[in-house]
Amino acid sequence: MSPAVQSAEEKLAAAEADINRLLARVEENADDDNALVDLKLETEALSREMLELGVSLRPKLTEVKARLEQLGKAPGESDPPEPDSMTAERLKLANERAAINTLTGRAETVSVRASETGDAITDMRRQLFADRLFNRTEIGSELFAEAGKVAEEERRQLSRTYGSWFSFIWAFKWEALMVWAFFSLLATLVFVPGAYRLFGGLIHRDPYEEDPPYTSRLSVAFWSTVIPTVAMTLTAVTTYLLADSLSILRRDVAPVIGSLLGVLVIVYFVGKLARAVLAPKTPAWRLVNISNGGARLLFPMVIALVIVNGFDYVLSQISQTLGSPVVLTVAQGFFSVLIMALILIAMAAVRPMLARSGDAADAGERWPRVILATLLVAGVGLLATALFGYVGLARFAATQIVVTGAILTTMYIGYLSGKAVSEPDAFAHTAVGRWLEARYQLSQISLDQAGLAAGLLINLLVLFVGLPLIFLQWGFQIQDIELWFYRLMTDIRIGGITISLVGIFFGILLFIVGLIVTRWFQHWLDGSVMSRGRLDTGVRNSIKTGVGYLGVAIAGLIGVSAAGFDLSSLALVAGALSLGIGFGLQNIVSNFVSGLILLAERPFKVGDWVSTSTTEGFVKKISVRATEIETFTRQSIIVPNSELINSPVGNWTHRNKLGRVDVPVGVSYDSDPRQVVSILVEIAGGHDLVLKNPEPVVHFSGFGESSLDFVLKCHVADVLTGIGVRTELSLRVFERFKAENIEIPFPQRDLNFKLGENGEALATLVEKTAAPARKPPSRPKRVSRAKADTFDNDADAAGGDR
Repeated sequence: MSPAVQSAEEKLAAAEADINRLLARVEENADDDNALVDLKLETEALSREMLELGVSLRPKLTEVKARLEQLGKAPGESDPPEPDSMTAERLKLANERAAINTLTGRAETVSVRASETGDAITDMRRQLFADRLFNRTEIGSELFAEAGKVAEEERRQLSRTYGSWFSFIWAFKWEALMVWAFFSLLATLVFVPGAYRLFGGLIHRDPYEEDPPYTSRLSVAFWSTVIPTVAMTLTAVTTYLLADSLSILRRDVAPVIGSLLGVLVIVYFVGKLARAVLAPKTPAWRLVNISNGGARLLFPMVIALVIVNGFDYVLSQISQTLGSPVVLTVAQGFFSVLIMALILIAMAAVRPMLARSGDAADAGERWPRVILATLLVAGVGLLATALFGYVGLARFAATQIVVTGAILTTMYIGYLSGKAVSEPDAFAHTAVGRWLEARYQLSQISLDQAGLAAGLLINLLVLFVGLPLIFLQWGFQIQDIELWFYRLMTDIRIGGITISLVGIFFGILLFIVGLIVTRWFQHWLDGSVMSRGRLDTGVRNSIKTGVGYLGVAIAGLIGVSAAGFDLSSLALVAGALSLGIGFGLQNIVSNFVSGLILLAERPFKVGDWVSTSTTEGFVKKISVRATEIETFTRQSIIVPNSELINSPVGNWTHRNKLGRVDVPVGVSYDSDPRQVVSILVEIAGGHDLVLKNPEPVVHFSGFGESSLDFVLKCHVADVLTGIGVRTELSLRVFERFKAENIEIPFPQRDLNFKLGENGEALATLVEKTAAPARKPPSRPKRVSRAKADTFDNDADAAGGDR
């Protein structure tokens, strides 16, 4: 048997033993939620290991099958016998295939058992959580009397436990205690003042600013809550880890110290949040429309809520470590819920809303009905739940009101901050935006793009920090969140398809790296190799373009493979496409490929003004089959992409929208050409839309049959305004020439004809037509009888009719 099969056999035997041990441990720890979480992680890891084991055996099974096919079937009775070595080889391969199939089946069985065990653990934890919440205790005088008796004994036990611990530490570990105190103080000085020093611009409220922008108020409220809380959390974690590493904490003391530090962080967090939202001392930075008196009343009430809730949590940890009777835990939980319920009812009685006058210093008004009803329902509901004996449920609900409510409020402020920062021209007015603009000389467009990125990062921060904290408050463990995150990143199942976000991310990352390497190689090949070979420019461009397409194709294949997509599926798609092309899809494929080329090379984009052999207008949409062009008459023309690839296309706005405007002008031969040039240049320079660089020029285009012809040529920043600019310039030229008495000639026609005795026309003597002029033709002049006689005499003198 091959080493791979033997190794799989050993792993499978160990996994079968592990699953049996896991089942026994689940039964032993049915009441321990933390232990059940760890067991759930072990079952998940074991299930994945068995799946990977089955996958690892597939190549060996394929190899064995291929070898058996090469050997062929065993010879029949009438066939000549085969060599003994071949028979032995066939038997060995058949046994190995049977062993692999058996191992695969056993691995699948272990995987299924592990998955079923994990599901059972989930059900046990759900039932355990429900039992703790809905466990009912009879509330009455007997309960409180018994709790009073037990409380005195617990006080003495607490004094003995922590007194002996502190005496031992002071007597035998005072050096470690001093080291712990020094480095804890150092961590406090580093994290908390350091945060204010590094991020002071984000959390500073200017007390002299009377009306700060709402964007600034949101941003300051969010960061003044998050940054100091993170600094305080790092301080608490460092303090706890130092004490644990120096062996200062005993097993019965460590949970209480940890819970005390956690409560301090939560109180600090809620205090910062309440100060950010209510701003009792800086009304200009307040986020809600409440009066100054309402803010000063609500702030201590919120702090009192979180202190009572935290104190109850610490007492519960002490009771758990000391093994106190349940009656004491129920009694202290009841009183904590009672106090928090009364605080909520008192908050409902406050009149904090901003007065109708709009002055925050005036006396406030009552809450809106929705908020008032919510506070009353929360307070009365907690009180009623505790009185009915469901103290655990009431404590859980009170914790969610305080802590989860604070987290959701912070998340909402963060969302509003990200949304406000993403608004146009908003990021430039923030402290970070002003710093970036001054430091890197960013344009307004770059600042807006940075604002979009900053808003997205803030929203991601809100989600990735806020949601796990809420799940932790709802009874989930950190291991649960880690497992969910792992599944989200690596194992999203949609039907029979498994998607790995991590694989897709690395696929995109490899594709981007491939593009960067391809672009670098293109520049290096063109600038360092082909330029020295003095190759023709066209050949160099062709090689450079071909290398670019090849690099993009290779990067795409690598990215697709890294993302976990099966390339054999792409081969099937390519085969189907080739078959379709053979059956008459040439035009569709041609337009499809042409569309891909247009989207990649971008010879024109949406909004460009283009002209083709058949139409002219603005590009409205570019798809992979056709391009939509809207003409100036608002007609949409659908042009196949192959025509745009195979035919010349003019793009008026390809590189930029710069365009030239030509205004032809004709003046009489009596005019001064240099004066005309000067006037035209002056008119063009006085137009607001005409660019100074390139400067307007006037060309003397030639001598016409009845006029001196000039062309005024000037440039505009947007070629789409050319028609309006040409019209305005023509009007100004006409008005200026009229004021300067410069004649603009019009078409003239002289007819010489002979009249009879009764005035009828007998014959045309002379006909001369002038070339078209720049002025619309006037009404034809009538020829008088006297002038006609003159023409007649001239014609006779000239020698008769012509």
